[in-house]
Amino acid sequence: MTDPTTEATPDSTPGATPDSTPGATPDPTTGATSDSTPGATPHLETEATPHPAFDPMAVRLVRFQRPTTALPYLAGADETRVAALFGLDAPAYRALLDDFERQTRQAAETLLARTDFADAVDRLPLNDSPHIVAIGESTTADRLSWFEILRHAVTLRRPADAVRFTNLAVSGCTTTQALSYTPALAFQRPDMVLCMLGGNDAQHPAPGAPTQVGLPETQRNLALLHDLARQRGPVRWTWLTPSAVDESRVAEYPHFRRAGISWANKDIDEIAEYLLDRPEPTVDTRFDASAEGLYLDDGVHLDIAGQCEVVTAVVHAMAGAA
Repeated sequence: MTDPTTEATPDSTPGATPDSTPGATPDPTTGATSDSTPGATPHLETEATPHPAFDPMAVRLVRFQRPTTALPYLAGADETRVAALFGLDAPAYRALLDDFERQTRQAAETLLARTDFADAVDRLPLNDSPHIVAIGESTTADRLSWFEILRHAVTLRRPADAVRFTNLAVSGCTTTQALSYTPALAFQRPDMVLCMLGGNDAQHPAPGAPTQVGLPETQRNLALLHDLARQRGPVRWTWLTPSAVDESRVAEYPHFRRAGISWANKDIDEIAEYLLDRPEPTVDTRFDASAEGLYLDDGVHLDIAGQCEVVTAVVHAMAGAA
């Protein structure tokens, strides 16, 4: 969805690096700015682990911003330079990254303790897909995202398959901006692409304004993104619908109100229905947005328990299609 870290305009030129944990850009969402079978959810902390030693804004920035993906000229920059962008020194930056890694690995371990989830991971059609690339916005760029949890789950459960994961998601990205991903995607030479886009297209940038990207353009962009990738070589493609939003939280969130931006589930549903009608596999991630503990306080961005719901749906859907 929108980049939950600043009030700056999202960068429209996401980059291409082989880094396996990237993504980021900005928007007005802060002050500066299961069991996937029906039923149970894994026992997880409903909120990301707090970092009392760090400024909350720095933690949120590092969580959602991946400068080496959003800004191609930073490719290869050492951690000292990247850390400075967040007002941190290299050890502090590394400590945050390591803790996000710890949380996603722990989430994967918790999910794998469920027999049905572990069995579904075993059935994932990955033997001929050693390199999986994700493209998306902040739901995927999040360092606590479903894609990072999936990476740990597959690595823990199926280490011999040596599957590689590359996250090219950029927070705040629309489908129009994502078209500039195609060179990055080609550079990565993926065997499988997991694409979760459309949430930012559905943003209303002002009260009474239409969506940021109209539905016909969103449909055109998504189809073109897929077709351009396929022109460069065979690739297995799976869509994820944008997640639903908690409209009441969105309306009450002070930074959204100040910026005048909003979302409505009817707009997200239109994008989801288009994806579900496409011939490629599509995972529907529109679970109940009012469920306790799945969203951050803005009602748009998922917390780690919500991300676990997404990865559970992805694993079961892909395993069922195998």
